[in-house]
Amino acid sequence: MNIDIRKNIINNFKDSSKDEINDSISSSIKEKDEITLPGLGVFFEILWNNSDEEKKNYILDTISSNIKEGSI
Repeated sequence: MNIDIRKNIINNFKDSSKDEINDSISSSIKEKDEITLPGLGVFFEILWNNSDEEKKNYILDTISSNIKEGSI
């Protein structure tokens, strides 16, 4: 059985409002729910693929500095 996680996650959220997506992201992070990591990865992929170089540099700077500080 071949499951396309990306399509499944996008399909699950296609009719969701920004508030619903925000709630899903926030609760996943707050609860440190490992099961939701693939979904957060799909959201990140969408963000990355639709960001210009300036936004990508901001994302990279934020990730890099927080990893170095050990904050998650």
